Amino acid sequence: MFGRIGRFSVNRPWLTIVAWIVAAVALAGLAPELKSSTDQADFLPSHYESVQVGKLQESAFPQQESAAAIVVYQRTDGEKLTDADRAVVVKATEGLEAKKYENFRNVVTSPEAVSKDGRMALASVFSTKKDPGEEATLESVKKLRTDGKELLQGSSLKMGVTGPAATSVDAKESGGDTDAMIMMATVLLIIVLLGAIFRSPLIALLPVLMIILMFVMAQGLIATASSVFGLEADSSVSAILIVVLFGVGTDYILFLLFRYREHLRTGQEPKQALIDAVSRVGETIASAAGAVIVAFLALVLSTMGSMRAMGPSLAISVGVTLVAALTLVPAVFSLLGTKAFWPSKAWQRTPKNRLANGVGNMVSRRPALVAAVSGGVLVVLALGTLGFKSEFDSESSLPKNLESVQTMADMQKSFSAGESDPSLVYIQSKDGGKLDKAALDTFQQAISKAEGVGDVSPAKLNPSGDVAQYNMVLKYRPASEKAIELVSGTLRDTVHKSAPEGTRALVGGTTAVLADIEDAVNHDYKLVFPVAGLAIMIILGLLLRSVVAPVYLMIAVSLGFTATLGSTVWLFQDIKGERGLLFMLPIIVYLFVVAIGTDYNILMVARLREEVGRGKSPAEAARLAVTHSAPTIGSAAVILAGTFGVLVLADNSMLQQMGFAVAFGILLTAFIMALLLVPTVTALLGDKAWWPNRGGGSAGSASGRPLAQEPQHTVESAGV
Repeated sequence: MFGRIGRFSVNRPWLTIVAWIVAAVALAGLAPELKSSTDQADFLPSHYESVQVGKLQESAFPQQESAAAIVVYQRTDGEKLTDADRAVVVKATEGLEAKKYENFRNVVTSPEAVSKDGRMALASVFSTKKDPGEEATLESVKKLRTDGKELLQGSSLKMGVTGPAATSVDAKESGGDTDAMIMMATVLLIIVLLGAIFRSPLIALLPVLMIILMFVMAQGLIATASSVFGLEADSSVSAILIVVLFGVGTDYILFLLFRYREHLRTGQEPKQALIDAVSRVGETIASAAGAVIVAFLALVLSTMGSMRAMGPSLAISVGVTLVAALTLVPAVFSLLGTKAFWPSKAWQRTPKNRLANGVGNMVSRRPALVAAVSGGVLVVLALGTLGFKSEFDSESSLPKNLESVQTMADMQKSFSAGESDPSLVYIQSKDGGKLDKAALDTFQQAISKAEGVGDVSPAKLNPSGDVAQYNMVLKYRPASEKAIELVSGTLRDTVHKSAPEGTRALVGGTTAVLADIEDAVNHDYKLVFPVAGLAIMIILGLLLRSVVAPVYLMIAVSLGFTATLGSTVWLFQDIKGERGLLFMLPIIVYLFVVAIGTDYNILMVARLREEVGRGKSPAEAARLAVTHSAPTIGSAAVILAGTFGVLVLADNSMLQQMGFAVAFGILLTAFIMALLLVPTVTALLGDKAWWPNRGGGSAGSASGRPLAQEPQHTVESAGV
């Protein structure tokens, strides 16, 4: 099949290229626009308590909303506010209210908004939009900050703005345009590394242009599929889509080009060499893509809607990359022939490769020692996962010099830490009757005494009198580990048990949403990972016609996963002293280290099987497989790891964690697992690795001849 695909693309290059361009332009022009949501509660199933609270709030208190931003007033000398200062606060707040900012309904303060120690006063900014991250809302925050400082000129007061919208402004500005940074860094890395490997400007630039075409095609297909089939999708997936397409796309292009060059060096004509390259590595690329697609599709089993939205989108993008690698890439290089390598002449000869040969010889001569050392390194690094702690407080990852962070820290000196975002407690009558005022007051007193609670407002009844709301201010920051642990455990239990007879009590708000997300993520770890692992094992079994090889390959992949997480824990928690790691980090490592990193294992074992099928001994097969595959795996891994490594330069510690974990994990997968552990274990197992087939099976070559009759290839260099 892959031979027929290769012949069609190589012999009809213009038809293939034009078809791709027309399809991409049509999809870009006709596909609907993707919608975006930043409200995590939108992504939780309806049975979670925080989601039920949201629905109850919309029905019982439709006009009520929480503040999008909070203005904090205090004296420049840190002393208590005087009566004159309080008058200035009222006047300044009225001045801000008079500005009529876009997306802001009003800016209000009250005598009750002064701290108990008398040092600070607050003004609440209410938005007309549910999403505090909307661009117009963020611009209004910037203008409010400027106007507020002007209104306070000549007084003894200063002000700062914090809260969700203000934090979004500072996070966006401190992080810069992360998408653009990733794109520029990726493109630069691909151009520089491919240029260094092949010494050709065309090969350095062409993959970038082809991947951009794939990106346009993928976005159009994702939007179309979302509209036609009702799939969930989110425009925020674009950043991760960029990395997936450039990482996977470059991998598959390199798989093909290295094999193409290898056939050219045996004296084949360019078109035939390209057809044979597609025939030979087509199954490997298809299997690698299949494993990644299955891993991504496993996310549809996630409890989190954001993960379910991401899974099909990323699977579609990898599918596009697979089709492009087997059709578009051969067509483009068919037109260029050997001119693609200009001005280098290195493709005509097989230079000596001391590094790849040295590693290959070491693997074949001392497989037990290499397997023990490489496996031992992964085990030691994996021990770090025992100390893994989830961190949900994204604000703590921001630089401390940002206004929203500084203002929040100042505010917490005079107010309870949860003042900026109170938890919500609701009492609802089960039979629809009116609630008893005395029972509501008793309930308020009971929950006010709960551990970790700073203050509870009096009950606020809806018009029909069957629902009451309390604002509960916690002593901890809303997104902190202590607050989440409190709400998910003893606080919810106390609230539920204290509910008046004939009513039900619910706890909601930001902290409750995060507590439910933590529960959902833990559920996903137990379901998604095993299902994805089983599916990848099946694909490996079909590719290798073996039962044994997929088992130890997945054990190696699991070891690489835990080694990556363990290394990140040791660096950020133990050495840098951070409280925890991004709660989504295991999922991110799964997406990029396990799913995409499996490509390198598939390439290695496919080559091992090929060499064994030619009649090579297990040790010799391991030597040749490592020597031939090292340039491709090394180049692809460095490009993908470098792409994520750029994130380490960001000020945001969450981005730093993500960048390090994925970059280091990819390098571990490529250089420790794929090039050392997998081939040595395969060599030690010998024919048993391919059971129930003998000697890797008797699959023929793409041309139909037995593999043992294929012409012998000389050892390839590292690509220079």
